[in-house]
Amino acid sequence: MRAADFGCGSGFFTMLIAKRVGKEGKVTAIDVQEAALDSIHAKAKEKGLMNIDAVHADLEVPGSSRLADGSQDVVLMANVLFQSQKKADILTEAKRVLASSGRLVILEWDKGTGGFGPPDELRMDREAMKQLVQQQGFAFERLLETGQYHYGLVFTKP
Repeated sequence: MRAADFGCGSGFFTMLIAKRVGKEGKVTAIDVQEAALDSIHAKAKEKGLMNIDAVHADLEVPGSSRLADGSQDVVLMANVLFQSQKKADILTEAKRVLASSGRLVILEWDKGTGGFGPPDELRMDREAMKQLVQQQGFAFERLLETGQYHYGLVFTKP
């Protein structure tokens, strides 16, 4: 299995995915911040995870992930889209790299939940996000329960 962690940050999900896909699988951790990628390299080495590649990229730029078309089984975006004014461009890059029937998993801050996280005006509610992703050609599969402050959406690439 091949998975890409778009906007991987410190690599929390990258490490979990790398363990899950095993030695035969591959995880590509992608972030615009070099420090985040340095952290991932250190964590992967410490944990003995040799199946992680780290790529410095601005996902708002088409092709920047440097992943081949249709090469990924899963793309994860965790707390990424709220930060961007170019959400459709990031989704287009995910669609490009996903294999047919590949899954896009989006975890985002839920609007109106207060508490931790970004200001409410930066958040997008789950229905608006669902519509945006479907407009990019993805098929909605299911909702993930992710706790009080987040929502999770799973889509497939037709």
